[in-house]
Amino acid sequence: MRIAFLTAPEGVEQVGLTEPWQAAKDAGHEPVLVSTQSGEIQAFNHLDKADTFPVQEVVGETSAGDFGGLVLPGGVANPDFLRMDEKAVAFVRDFFDRGLPVAAICHAPWTLIEADVVRGRVLTSWPSLRTDLRNAGGTWVDEQVQVCDHAPSKLVTSRKPDDLKAFCQTFLEVFAAESRQAA
Repeated sequence: MRIAFLTAPEGVEQVGLTEPWQAAKDAGHEPVLVSTQSGEIQAFNHLDKADTFPVQEVVGETSAGDFGGLVLPGGVANPDFLRMDEKAVAFVRDFFDRGLPVAAICHAPWTLIEADVVRGRVLTSWPSLRTDLRNAGGTWVDEQVQVCDHAPSKLVTSRKPDDLKAFCQTFLEVFAAESRQAA
């Protein structure tokens, strides 16, 4: 399965990108780095610049239909940039409209709020997003990983980098189950 990893040109938390990416590869999937601009993205270790990664596809030149699922890595700046980009927000919403599974960690649910896909869902995030998610109509829980089966798309969320092992295991299980159902 091709899995889109959507990031802004800068600000993604490196470990929130690289660990799920490697987990997807190890499970036999094809992770694809999608961004709002071509070239490279700049990852961060909290507030310090880390590595750069090549963009493989650009929002607006691809669609959710080209993928089996979407991963939204965290970092504070990454979702803040994404939610200000209309094409990125539309790309995220398209996964929900098509009933494709989505996984988001840390601050990434900010992008979900902007895509207006939180209402009626139970999810978790970095604790500072709690009020934002509730104001958007979601139910926030303080759990390592949360799976919401609210139709049409399954949504996997986690709070922080310490939750990455559970996040990766869970999103891979959910994506695989959704792929089997679609087949």
